Amino acid sequence: MIQAIVFLPLFAAILAGFFGRQLGNRGAQMVTTLAVTTGAVLSWIVFFDVALGHNAYKVTLAEWMSSGTLDVYWALRVDTLTAVMLVVVNSVSALVHWYSIGYMSHDPHRPRFMAYLSLFTFAMLMLVTADNLVQMFFGWEGVGLASYLLIGFWFKKPSANAAAVKAFVVNRVGDFGYSLGIFAIFLVFGTVGFDEVFAKAPEIASQTFNFLWFEADVMTTICLLLFVGAMGKSAQLGLHTWLPDAMEGPTPVSALIHAATMVTAGVFMVARCSPLFEQSQTALTVVTVVGASTAFFAATIGLVQNDIKRVIAYSTCSQLGYMFFALGVSAYSAGIFHLFTHAFFKALLFLGAGSVIHAMHDEQDMRNMGGLWKKIPWTFAVMVIGTLAITGVPILSGYYSKDMIIEAAYASHAPAARYAFTMGVIAAFFTAFYSWRLIFLTFFGKTRSDQKTFDAAHESPPVMLIPLLALAVGAVFAGMTFYPYFVGDYRAEFWNGTLTMLGDIDIIEEAHHVPTLIMKLPVIMGGVGLALAVLFYLLIPSLPKTLAGAFKPVYLFHLNKWYWDELYDAIIVKPSLWLGRLFWKGGDGRIIDGLGPDGIAATVLNTARKSRTLQTGYLFHYAFAMLIAVVSIGTFFALGAVTG
Repeated sequence: MIQAIVFLPLFAAILAGFFGRQLGNRGAQMVTTLAVTTGAVLSWIVFFDVALGHNAYKVTLAEWMSSGTLDVYWALRVDTLTAVMLVVVNSVSALVHWYSIGYMSHDPHRPRFMAYLSLFTFAMLMLVTADNLVQMFFGWEGVGLASYLLIGFWFKKPSANAAAVKAFVVNRVGDFGYSLGIFAIFLVFGTVGFDEVFAKAPEIASQTFNFLWFEADVMTTICLLLFVGAMGKSAQLGLHTWLPDAMEGPTPVSALIHAATMVTAGVFMVARCSPLFEQSQTALTVVTVVGASTAFFAATIGLVQNDIKRVIAYSTCSQLGYMFFALGVSAYSAGIFHLFTHAFFKALLFLGAGSVIHAMHDEQDMRNMGGLWKKIPWTFAVMVIGTLAITGVPILSGYYSKDMIIEAAYASHAPAARYAFTMGVIAAFFTAFYSWRLIFLTFFGKTRSDQKTFDAAHESPPVMLIPLLALAVGAVFAGMTFYPYFVGDYRAEFWNGTLTMLGDIDIIEEAHHVPTLIMKLPVIMGGVGLALAVLFYLLIPSLPKTLAGAFKPVYLFHLNKWYWDELYDAIIVKPSLWLGRLFWKGGDGRIIDGLGPDGIAATVLNTARKSRTLQTGYLFHYAFAMLIAVVSIGTFFALGAVTG
């Protein structure tokens, strides 16, 4: 069964990619969609068998490489963490495939698009089922490649090409750190298999090594290198700049990459490697600080963005920050629980935004919308559900998972836990404000678009609405249904040792006993954010513009994303271009080529050119030259005879 789940998307991608013309548009769509849908159904069966039935297992497919002491096998590891990720990846991917049938109905390259979607799904499945670090790296790089293809799908748009390259390059920075982490693990542990590495982790925990002039902790170094990779994939502060630009891809791509799959790869990897991270409090502190800072930073930018997809993109970045600081305070199950619930309501919001864009004929600027709830009532209803979920309204999914993270941060005694709690509470307020701002600008008030576009706005077809309704069900019920298993009374049996938490304090248990005010604080902050959004965008619509003018530097600072792109351009891009031009023009052009091939060629050419001037065609010139030669030779021998 697990083999079918993993390899069906690959088989479908090959068929649609190489035989798309023979299959036709509809054939390619159905092959890929049915393959991933079958995988989604099987994933739920595996989830009930493995996670709830406690029947974890491993399937070895083949030996991959053997060199010296390095032995790497293709093996599929199926435990509770894998089962959760299989459900998330395949369920969202299947719904995105169905949605894409309607959304991409007018695109002339549908087989290629569907092939890319399925290839991406296969790579993500290889990542989450990996039994060793090298196999995980294969899936890790696979999702990077597929995301490059998907973001740049509309390759005739320069902005799409630039966004695809940016995502690829920024992720390579993180992947370099991740690969160094794998090298270090093999050097220290002598293996890359998870079971062997995790078993030896306590022995390595106290070891150090000399680097330059200081003593470095081995486990801290390994964990920080792995975390650099997680920062790139999951768009954490510093390596986040690719995520908003990735909105250049079609909206189904945004939902697939930014909701449940690629961006959660880093969260999954840190959770999988919890036995290593638990051996280094320093590494956990770094994870906490980076995650909390990202949650706050991305939320502040989301407050002022005008592109409907970019608002949701920065929301994703912020929610990933929540997941990471949950992992940093050792609340691994809470972090994965939020990953699980977030997949439903964030995919719902992205696909709902796609339905809005579809209705508005590709318009994405919320300043050109308004009054759409009457035109697209179903889309409006599901997006309100998604907004209620992400803002943590009781009963809905986000309430259970996000509140548990904030409570865990409060209960933890880790060095940066209080900082994470503070940033999490503030980000909860910002999340509510910008989420409701999106709803009010898009669906309420008078239309700000031209009347012709507004009149032509229409609801999406059933093939797009049904996936939205399915995700809405998940956004409502996923939290309350699975709360007892992920973070409730049945969590120990549910996780079955998949997640490792050292120490005498069970942080999840402590989180259940925080003061009542702390439990209610995220809901209170969400209510304040909603009230402020109502004031700004329903009661006094002129107020945002007035405040933006009064605090213009602050407004521009957030509108321009804290100037991270400009900062990188100044300290990395421009110096790199200057250095490259120096080596190109000065080093390669003037020195290497100038003194080497080009210099020799120029010398030969100049000599030949000067020698050619001697060929005049006059007999007396040649006779004179011969006479000079005879005199020279005679003089040479005469001088030789005299000196001899």
